[in-house]
Amino acid sequence: MPPRLVARPHPRADAVSETLLEVTNLVKEYPVRGRRGEMFRAVDDVSFVVRRGEALGLVGESGSGKSTTARCVLRLIEPTSGRVVLAGSEVTGCSQRELRNVRRQAQLVFQDPYSALNPRMQVKDIIAEGIRIHGLVKGGEARRQRVIDLLETVGLRPDHLNRRPSAFSGGERQRIGIARALALEPQILVCDEPVASLDVSIQAQILNLFKDLKEQLGMTILFIAHDLATVRHLCDRVAVMEQGRLCEIGTRDQIYEAAQHPYTRELIAAVPIPDPRRERVRLAARRAPDATGGRT
Repeated sequence: MPPRLVARPHPRADAVSETLLEVTNLVKEYPVRGRRGEMFRAVDDVSFVVRRGEALGLVGESGSGKSTTARCVLRLIEPTSGRVVLAGSEVTGCSQRELRNVRRQAQLVFQDPYSALNPRMQVKDIIAEGIRIHGLVKGGEARRQRVIDLLETVGLRPDHLNRRPSAFSGGERQRIGIARALALEPQILVCDEPVASLDVSIQAQILNLFKDLKEQLGMTILFIAHDLATVRHLCDRVAVMEQGRLCEIGTRDQIYEAAQHPYTRELIAAVPIPDPRRERVRLAARRAPDATGGRT
């Protein structure tokens, strides 16, 4: 029987001081409707670290617990037990007042760019809201310039300032959401399937934007995705979740070239090959009967 968690050593595991986010024995349970006293464990004893400047991909099918894990990390929902430490501050143990400052260090990029933005607000106000609340930039003109800089960072123009979200495509709205997250100068971006609702051609553009932010700004990223194809382009390490538990974690090459856990291998096998001819050959091989009369 394969181990429940396959963990490979991090290439810089000795650099303890570089750990930015540490999640230890995280558990989230929900009561089962109609079954008094019975609990469903959506996140089951999950532990991992994210080091400063790296992108960690948290991957699994729908219902695997990856988004619940991300929301527990940010304390958007309360964990049942476990410990989350961000930049030396314990997220799970801090008060609501302290949590406001902690959350500034970890900003969330949402999956659906259509519902994530207030349709009544102009872009300049959407992006500047956090800057104003936290008092990061003083003076209206200085805030306006900061918003312009953020728009340009995510590939939008200054003339977009006075428009509302309805004037933008899905990809452009996601760029606005990313600019809003960057406005608070966070230490880590938590991205909850940020390209899942976008067209395939736009997905590549947004992934390239995240890669640029990582390389040019040194941004640390926790990237949630439901397939391994999405994270391969961006992430340094990959953690695979199945039914609330981590089943394998390792570097990108370790996961894609030498996956150990059967579930990880299934996810890799499901990734489509861009070459149509090679993809047809692969699918035919998977459907062909094996020597025992079954299917591979």
